Amino acid sequence: MEGFINTIVGYIWSDALVYLALAVGIYFTVATRGVQFRYLKEMIRLLFDKNNSGQGVSSFQAFCMALSGRIGVGNIAGVATAIAAGGPGAVFWMIVMGLLGGASAFIESTLAQVYKESADKQYRGGSPYYIEKGLKMKPFAIFVAAVICLSYGVLVPGVQANTISDSFSTAFGLSPAITGLIVIMPLAFIIFGGIKRIARFADKVVPLMAIFYILMMAVVLVANISAIPSMTALIVKSAFGMDAVFGGIVGTAVSWGVRRAVFSNVAGAGEATFSSAAAEVSHPAKQGLVQSFSVYVDTVLVCTATALMILSTGMYNVAGPDGTMLVENVPNVAAGTAFTQAAISTVFLDFGPAFVAIAIFLFAWTCLLAYYYIAETTLVYLDNKLRYPYLKVILKIVFLIICYVGSVQSTGMMWALGDIGFGAMCYLNFIAIVLLGKTAFKVLKDYDAQMKKGINPVFDPRKVGIDNADFWVGYSDKHKQ
Repeated sequence: MEGFINTIVGYIWSDALVYLALAVGIYFTVATRGVQFRYLKEMIRLLFDKNNSGQGVSSFQAFCMALSGRIGVGNIAGVATAIAAGGPGAVFWMIVMGLLGGASAFIESTLAQVYKESADKQYRGGSPYYIEKGLKMKPFAIFVAAVICLSYGVLVPGVQANTISDSFSTAFGLSPAITGLIVIMPLAFIIFGGIKRIARFADKVVPLMAIFYILMMAVVLVANISAIPSMTALIVKSAFGMDAVFGGIVGTAVSWGVRRAVFSNVAGAGEATFSSAAAEVSHPAKQGLVQSFSVYVDTVLVCTATALMILSTGMYNVAGPDGTMLVENVPNVAAGTAFTQAAISTVFLDFGPAFVAIAIFLFAWTCLLAYYYIAETTLVYLDNKLRYPYLKVILKIVFLIICYVGSVQSTGMMWALGDIGFGAMCYLNFIAIVLLGKTAFKVLKDYDAQMKKGINPVFDPRKVGIDNADFWVGYSDKHKQ
């Protein structure tokens, strides 16, 4: 079974998806005139923009909910896996994909805001909503919602739960069965408490989690600061085939760098569209900018710091496409969290594995909260169409069971299932946001014009020729300038 699943992964994560992700990022960067670069200062200001009526969540809460999905095992195990398969050059392409992905994140999150609606006294929206309302393709929207619900409710959660289990086993010697209970018991309390409880939890835990992890990495980097210039040079040389050892795996470096960047920051995959739609803002572009910034935090900051820490301490192995070891600095150590644990142990000794295990728990556990929110939102979308309200309770139970099963199953199986889920969503959402690009460009043009006038942008879809944005028609009538 595992071999069959890995074959499917090979087809989904072929070079076609890698270069599609790069092409979409380049297209949106050019078409928006580098929106992710020219509005960088505004992104930070908007994080703390106060505009909450009580029905939606704040921009900062939506940012943290999205970041809880972006920052996860991809930043620890995913970076190590990319280095092990693609060499140091993979790090360069991860950063490139992160920079380009900022534009893709802006487009999809802006669209999520444009076509959001009010349901259950909360804002709901995401890729199925903008596919139905923007593209007017209801069957396609229902199919996408079903794929997303299956992916985040069944296929993807096991990756996070399994990584927690693996790190706890290494650091504390806990059995997977015990770790599974540690994962699902507090998870049940949060998800049965509703989306607002998820938002309140995320906006407190995620910033502390990210700051603490970055500070620990900074200590390791400072301790190895003399090695950072040479490691940076190695990353660049390896990315373009100029290094003697890694020159022969440039294609693999590009493939794994983009692949793990997309897995980590999920820009363009549609994941952040659901938390983006939940935010209370006066203009859709505002949340698009906030989510663009979250990609920077995830990939350009956290993933890069993790990579430099692993490389500067020399705690990594690299295997060629044929399995021949090009570099074997840590014999008999599998790629993944062990690289990061070994790197931190060079400074913090026996505390290294324990710290990484705790960090992974926080990263991965908050990821699971984000996953559940996405699965529930797509189920609400399907429930409105299919009239099966009891499915929300079933989803909660199935989600908790999957998290427990993921804790005790093999690592390879869980990552393969996760790759299938993410890959399928990437194809579907990339197609949708490219087709809806012109709509997002209109929204950005309207935002640019209002910013130039020095006023707080308020969105009226009628002024820019966008239909089916019913929420914003009512909002603009209440907030006429």
